[in-house]
Amino acid sequence: MAGVSLKCGDCGALLKSVEEAQEHAELTSHSNFAESTEAVLNLVCTTCSKPCRSKTESDLHTKRTGHTEFVDKTMETVKPISLEAPKAAMEIANHDGSSGSGDAAEVEMVVPDVDKNILVELEAMAFPKARATRALHYSGNASLEAAVNWVVEHENDPDVDEMPKVPANSNAGPPKPALTPEEVKIKAQELRERARKKKEEEEKRMEREREKERIRIGKELLEAKRIEEDNERKRIILLRKAEKEEERRAREKIRQKVEEDKAERRRKLGLPAEDPAAAKPSVPVVEEKKSSLPIRPATKTEKMRECLRSLKQAHKEEDAKVKRAFQTLLTYMGNVAKNPDEEKFRKIRLTNQTFQERVGSLRGGIEFMELCGFEKMEGGEFLFLPRDKIDPAVINSAGTELNSAINNPFFGVL
Repeated sequence: MAGVSLKCGDCGALLKSVEEAQEHAELTSHSNFAESTEAVLNLVCTTCSKPCRSKTESDLHTKRTGHTEFVDKTMETVKPISLEAPKAAMEIANHDGSSGSGDAAEVEMVVPDVDKNILVELEAMAFPKARATRALHYSGNASLEAAVNWVVEHENDPDVDEMPKVPANSNAGPPKPALTPEEVKIKAQELRERARKKKEEEEKRMEREREKERIRIGKELLEAKRIEEDNERKRIILLRKAEKEEERRAREKIRQKVEEDKAERRRKLGLPAEDPAAAKPSVPVVEEKKSSLPIRPATKTEKMRECLRSLKQAHKEEDAKVKRAFQTLLTYMGNVAKNPDEEKFRKIRLTNQTFQERVGSLRGGIEFMELCGFEKMEGGEFLFLPRDKIDPAVINSAGTELNSAINNPFFGVL
């Protein structure tokens, strides 16, 4: 199979043509080249159509631009390599001398000719002369924008600030028309604006990614906390069951000990042993007494807690509104606790717009205040807490329950 590339024996780089091999030799001083059947990789970015000649170059392009999709067009561009010396090189060899069969004369390396006007514009934009010259040379003196783009893409190259060198008499091409100072300023401003917008877009994208990550971590923490609390509740339930079982066994041991003591005393007194059948009727009485124990009524604190839980459940899609209601109720209770003699803190007009928006319109808000001692008066126009009915313990309990409802994220959920 005919060779399709030239391979550098010193660094392993694949080159498409003799011209590229010569340029590679000029830049690296490598001189060991051989024909190869391995094709030069041609990965084309589907977003910006930039060709990349290696996986390393495509990875670097992805890192700089965020573009990740590439199409392999290696086989579309592969063709047999021509080993004929380029015309320009042949002319240089003809001009170099008459040595005939002797060693070839050393080629003089010079700084390539570039568009002086664009070079001045780049230097005016604060680029070093060597970097500006290198950018113009490798971008083909195409335009100011092309040179700036080349600098951006190769700013991390180790030799970016080294002056490029090419064989003497190899420069060609007329200079492009110069831009006026005003056009240079406008062009520079456009390039800076474009770079700024690109940077802002990248920062926004990174901020969105960070926000998604924060939300994901927050959800995982909440889920872990919920699981931990569930496990803790189960552990407490099991612990209580174990304690009750231990208490039952302890009571049974005590009962057996009492029975043994009674039997021993009867034996010492010379009395006959107690008939076990006679003691049996007393057992059902005890069991019946246990089963008839009254159910403990709910305390006022429990009613308050249940009222707040019902309020949150009834408005579970309006977290901000529920939290504002809890904070308003806490403010009312705090005012009463601090200023029990001030009637203005113990009397609330039910038709007050602020009260209606924050508490009155929410199901359970007025019921909670009534549990705290407030009463409707004057035909239901006011809520009033009489001075002689202020119970500090009830007010403090209300404040405690409200604080728990505000600060506990799982209140009313579990």
